Amino acid sequence: MKKFQVGVIGYGWAATAHIAAINATGLAEVVAVYSSRELDEAALQQTHGSPVKSYRTLEGLLAHPGLEVVDITSYPWEHADQAVAAAAAGKHIILEKPATLSLEDLRRVESAVTQAGVQFCVCFECRWSSHFQGIRAMLDKGMMGTVHYGEVDYYHGIGPWYGQFRWNITKKGGGSALLTAGCHALDALLLCMGGTVEEVMTYSTKSKSSIFEPYEYDTSSVTILKFTDGRVGKCAAIVDCLQPYYFHTHLVGSEGAILDKKFHVNLPGFNKHAWGEMSLKMLDSGDVSDHPYQTQFEAFFAALALNQPMPLTALADAVRSHEVIFAADRSAELGRPVKLSEVRS
Repeated sequence: MKKFQVGVIGYGWAATAHIAAINATGLAEVVAVYSSRELDEAALQQTHGSPVKSYRTLEGLLAHPGLEVVDITSYPWEHADQAVAAAAAGKHIILEKPATLSLEDLRRVESAVTQAGVQFCVCFECRWSSHFQGIRAMLDKGMMGTVHYGEVDYYHGIGPWYGQFRWNITKKGGGSALLTAGCHALDALLLCMGGTVEEVMTYSTKSKSSIFEPYEYDTSSVTILKFTDGRVGKCAAIVDCLQPYYFHTHLVGSEGAILDKKFHVNLPGFNKHAWGEMSLKMLDSGDVSDHPYQTQFEAFFAALALNQPMPLTALADAVRSHEVIFAADRSAELGRPVKLSEVRS
């Protein structure tokens, strides 16, 4: 069976996880890499198990013979220009989060992808985790009734022990607590709640620890979301905590509730004073090697073969979640609620 030919833009921590996941799908293979660093092709082949052409320019990568898909794992501030160039070259796109660091750049990417008619996948891979696939299945079956309140929170101290710390501390590189990492939690909240966000209110602050002092932006934020149908949600994005990684999930519905991997339903025979437990693999690590990329990429290449938008993490999903993020960051900056109509085109 023919495999899609993939080129990777940026060769760092995320790229190594992406390459392994792409090749493991059996539906695609990475054949080229663009990096600002000189890469040894023999070493790349030894690491990844197949020949990989190395390029020092984006133009060189995009001109690679037979290349159909680009996977962008570069620095966040490079994402928009590289995605626009890839779309103009007619390449389908996989784009790491955050897709962009500004609303203006989001619109540029949205326009370029739409005009080029290429397919798109944003790496909100938490939607493809056992954790949220299981939760979503319970919600879809109506086991919780109508969810009227939900909170999904991200706790992960991103300090000097992480390689990205050197650039993540800058406003240009990290953007905000939501953009740099908390976006996973906010996106998961939108997945669970469904519907349309009408308004957000965000407050932010910063740890007094000297460890996180170099950050140029507030590293803890909390966002309250109001949906058009009156439901509400909450998302905390905490990247300056000194604790184990924790992806907190609590959903409250008319017929039950979900707390992380525990659940309760209002049915005869269930103990009203105890939780049941789902056999789900929780999101409990920020390590990219632990992310469900392979599951997501299998869905992307399967959809690509049918010339269909991928489910769950297509362009429209990326735009919807990033609009809420940019509205939240604007709220924190202005100190007032921000309606989504202020950022939606």
